[in-house]
Amino acid sequence: MKILDKYILKTYVITFLSVGVIIFFILTLQGIWMLIGELAGKDLDFFTLLKFITYFSPTILPLSLPLTILLTSIMVFGSFSENYEFAAMKSSGISLTRAMKPLIIFIALVGVFAFFVSNTIIPKAQYAYLNMRRDIVYKTPASAIREGQFSAMGNFYIKVSKKYGENENLIENVTIHQISKSGNGNTLVIRSKKGEFISDEKTNTLQLILFDGNYYEDIIPADYQDRPKMPYAKSAFKRYIINIDLAPLTNTNLDGDFTTHNMLNLDELNFTIDSLQFEKKKEALSFADNVNINYTYPVIDTTTTAIATVVPKKIQQKTNVLDYVKTEHKKQIIEMAFNNVTNLNYSLVAAKANLSFRQKTINEHQLALNEKFVIAYACLLMFFLGAPLGAIVRKGGLGLPIVLAVSIFIIFHFMNVLGKKLAGGASLSPFLGAWIGSILLTPFAINMTKNATRDKGAMDASAKFKTFFENIKNRFTKNTETDEHVQT
Repeated sequence: MKILDKYILKTYVITFLSVGVIIFFILTLQGIWMLIGELAGKDLDFFTLLKFITYFSPTILPLSLPLTILLTSIMVFGSFSENYEFAAMKSSGISLTRAMKPLIIFIALVGVFAFFVSNTIIPKAQYAYLNMRRDIVYKTPASAIREGQFSAMGNFYIKVSKKYGENENLIENVTIHQISKSGNGNTLVIRSKKGEFISDEKTNTLQLILFDGNYYEDIIPADYQDRPKMPYAKSAFKRYIINIDLAPLTNTNLDGDFTTHNMLNLDELNFTIDSLQFEKKKEALSFADNVNINYTYPVIDTTTTAIATVVPKKIQQKTNVLDYVKTEHKKQIIEMAFNNVTNLNYSLVAAKANLSFRQKTINEHQLALNEKFVIAYACLLMFFLGAPLGAIVRKGGLGLPIVLAVSIFIIFHFMNVLGKKLAGGASLSPFLGAWIGSILLTPFAINMTKNATRDKGAMDASAKFKTFFENIKNRFTKNTETDEHVQT
């Protein structure tokens, strides 16, 4: 048995490493292609590019490992069935479950490794990646601008004819268009002969100092009828300073946003979740107390028939309180009540939005925590999907196994992404949102493993498909013959 275990394990590991390297390389290239805009035209040396790719590559493992296990399992077990190696094992009294035993241990170790990578390496890699990207932006801010064309920086579009200097922070023939925040389009145009970028690593603000230029600004009047008068402002300057917010340039947005919850390990996530839940509860109680204290309602002091204001708990139950009020006071009381209700409604809307935002933040952290375990479980799930499927289809190689593996993994990944989106919007619990793909595919894995173990999955599946298509063919043939008979 040791010889057979070694043979199965050796065959699987060799295929696993080969397929894993190819899938990891392809997914890394796809990720780098998404980042090509971040890297191109910034004159980065080879060592910096290598560090950039190294920090990015660990984020590929949660996708590449399950897909590699699924494809490898289908290929290896399909090849064993196709070459009648499983038939030889079964004739010797070795079941499929026994043949899978050494691989189950291997996949379990891979799952532990996946959890370690997700909990330790990926948070550090993402943190290092974000810091590196910030360093590139701050040290060479002009790298975001290309010569001879307009480049976006915040709400400015900047065009320069030449960049020079040690960090390309000096520019010539500058043209700037500023887009109005009110949505009125391009209202400010600035031109200058020279300029200089000055950045500070302690802030997100970049200073652009312009020399010897002028600016033209359209003044948008409040009254639409005054627009034909076309008011504007025009001036020349010797020195002009523009502050540009660099936050949009350093806001990394790839698959699974590079935000703080993805930079925390398990212990840090648990601590952060507890803190966020405590702050949310504290804010909700504080708002409720403020409502009870600050919001009062108009009632009637029956001794003076004047307007009095008391806390709701002291309101006397009356059939119609306005019956105790003189006519001249009724309007004032109604207005007071309306204003109180309106103000309370605004406060409730604002508080609800704030609490919803806090809950969304909590959900994101809980999703990140659950995903660390999902990655480990996904390795086992993909093995118990791929191994019996390969034994059932009895086809090795790269043709059919790739089609099956990619199809299953796309379904799995789509359900996980959908669950994360729903959980992020509080439409689904974070636990269910993270585990929905695994929960839905687990019964299929169990059923396929049972069928493959009993050696009836392939024949049953092929017989069912054959019967299904034969029924369709017979119905189509029968309908055609009936139509021809009617026409005759």
